[in-house]
Amino acid sequence: MSGAETLGAGRFVTRDGLCWLEPAAPLMPGVRVAVTTRAGGVSVDSREGLNLASHVGDEPEWVEENRRRLRQALALPVEPCWLQQVHGIAVANGDEPGVMPPVADAATTLGNGVLAILTADCLPVVFAMPRRAARPGAQPLLGAAHAGWRGLVGGVLEATLARLEAAGGDLAGTVAWMGPAIGPAAFEVGDEVRAAFVAVDSVASAAFARNERGGWQADLFLLARQRLARAGVATVLGGGVCTASDATRWYSYRRDARPGTDTGRLATLVWRERVTL
Repeated sequence: MSGAETLGAGRFVTRDGLCWLEPAAPLMPGVRVAVTTRAGGVSVDSREGLNLASHVGDEPEWVEENRRRLRQALALPVEPCWLQQVHGIAVANGDEPGVMPPVADAATTLGNGVLAILTADCLPVVFAMPRRAARPGAQPLLGAAHAGWRGLVGGVLEATLARLEAAGGDLAGTVAWMGPAIGPAAFEVGDEVRAAFVAVDSVASAAFARNERGGWQADLFLLARQRLARAGVATVLGGGVCTASDATRWYSYRRDARPGTDTGRLATLVWRERVTL
């Protein structure tokens, strides 16, 4: 069984018991993007549903079964390049997955790789970048980044774009798409977070609103758009879907995690249906 439900610039698709969010239209011809929800998995307790992370205290066999179901429902061409994310700016080569997940918060693929970013409030951003002087039919280069506030202020988006450009991509034609993340109504931060962003670019002050407790409500989506615009990306799609506000669909670390108990992780994936090199 399959179906679709429209949500703003994206749509929910259900198949084989799983449900995922994808852009309403492909970022570029042949490019697929999917963000998993909690539906269709075998994990239980605080990770109930389709937890795809192996580092959150879940049973390894349940994580593997969830990943198997994901590969089947999406008809993925290869196993995704899973990362060991550390809120940094390192970019892995998604075309050479090793036995152990690379320690990185972003990845790129120039060929048939499937990139995967795990989140539970942080912002996943995917990129499709055309090749410079590409012949007709050539497929774009792809990237994916894990952009929590530390990664954003550190430059993980810029590092991913630089890797794609160095591989022959054309920044001018790049399309970025932002997946679900914690929204500004739920994301309260302290003075140090705001100061870190404003120190890099004063424009970032527009993404912070003072609340009645003396803290700041931070808009990750706006912060990412600002950084992407500054980097030269003219087309930025998606964003605005809050993980903390919908416990049925999304995992949220801020909402659900407690001392000694983690929550599950969603996966944002990007890959090509076909490749012409």
